[in-house]
Amino acid sequence: MVDRRELGMLPQHVEKADAAWAGAFPALSALEPDAQAVLRAQGVRMTVPRGTVLFRIGSLCHNFLMLLDGTVRVQMTAETGREIVLYRVGAGETCILTTACLMTRADYSAEGVAETDLEAIALGAGAFHELLARSAVFRDFVFASFGTRLLGMMMLVEEVAFGRIDLRLARFLVDHRDARGGLDTTHQTLAVELGTAREVVSRQLKEFERRGFVELSRGRVGVRDPDALLALERTDGV
Repeated sequence: MVDRRELGMLPQHVEKADAAWAGAFPALSALEPDAQAVLRAQGVRMTVPRGTVLFRIGSLCHNFLMLLDGTVRVQMTAETGREIVLYRVGAGETCILTTACLMTRADYSAEGVAETDLEAIALGAGAFHELLARSAVFRDFVFASFGTRLLGMMMLVEEVAFGRIDLRLARFLVDHRDARGGLDTTHQTLAVELGTAREVVSRQLKEFERRGFVELSRGRVGVRDPDALLALERTDGV
């Protein structure tokens, strides 16, 4: 059974899983008939409101979530209060940390928050392990998702440990511009996204502003010269 209390949420809507997973997770289209029966019988489709904490550091994991729609932000907070976004889980994806916790029966080491309203299928730990043991298709799906996300985590570690903050910030600003050519964000939010201190981001933004690359105002960063920001990457090390 799915333990919704352990998810740290009270879903607005819960029902049995239907064929929605087939469209969201193409890799499961070849799922064996008996495995399909388990997923349909024991999977619970739920709607979760934005801002819900799905799991916290130190909590046990009893459910495998398969996201149908929306975004989950997975983040860590150090004892000093410094935060870093580890990754996001989107539609058609699963959470590597949840998978690891289920397979090792370890507690969560990070926090997961619903960044938007979510639709997901929750599969209890018992059903997850049953499918993992009985279904080659499900097993391949879980390990492929795990491996893909792990590569992304390794890239994040490399960027945080060795990447230049000016290049990472410049790329983030360019990649996340809205239709008005900027971002509604704060220096603290950018620091969390990049895994650095707010003071470091503020100092670098001030330098970008001095060079005419961006325009700063309260709660917004306007990108004035995206080509110049991207050129920083091309001239790196030259």
